[in-house]
This record gives sequence, C-alpha cells and structure tokens, in this order.
Amino acid sequence: MYRPKFVQVSHDISVSVKPMYLEEESNPLISKHVFAYFITIENIADQKVQLLKRHWQIHDSSGKDHQIEGEGVVGKQPMIEPGSNHQYNSFCVLDSYQGSMSGYYIMERADGEEISVQVPEFILVSHLLN
Repeated sequence: MYRPKFVQVSHDISVSVKPMYLEEESNPLISKHVFAYFITIENIADQKVQLLKRHWQIHDSSGKDHQIEGEGVVGKQPMIEPGSNHQYNSFCVLDSYQGSMSGYYIMERADGEEISVQVPEFILVSHLLN
C-alpha cells in the first residue's frame, strides 16, 4: 500500500513524516482509529542541534482538536550531528477515520541559539474510506 511522505525544511533541518493507519489496533465500532507516524529529522546545517521540546496540533474530522506539548520525543532529547538524522515513530488515536497533525520542535544549536523547526502538516486517513 502506498503511504505518502510529507516533508518540510526550516533552519536547515528537514523533517519528513510517513503516516499509516493501524487497522489491527483500531476499532471503528467504538470510534477508535489508531494512526502511526514515522518521522525522520535530518540535520543539513553545519552545526549540531539538540531536540528539546515538541508541540503537536491534532485535528480530528469529528471536530475534536487538541494540542500536545512535552519534552523531547518518545522519552529522548536527541543530539543530531551535521549530516546525520534521528528517526522515531509514535502514534495517535482519533475518533474519526481522518484528521491531521502538524507542529514544531524546539531545538538548540551548538552555539546556544534556540530555533523552532516546523513539522509539515500530515494527513491521517484510514484506507477504510476507500
């Protein structure tokens, strides 16, 4: 099955996202739709960066929107060297068959400057709609 890839570059940091519907984990009868997302953060700058915080905006087509903020990603605050990347995956649960996520990471450069790195808006849609 084809999975789209969403990419955005800001402050010489590339963030790419591949979302996927998890049919085995979902239960449409009780409005539980589980989506995984696989993220690659690539440092194309000339200095290392550390991911400090994350901020997510989650939109559910049922009308429920919420925000999530926290330290790092999946319990880590990775240091990403120039030319390197950090990959991780996580998930979210929606009430409806479709929605979207977007957000940003707060990162600190080696020189101490904090930057806001945008995560592209990515679409969460169940293949059950097709």
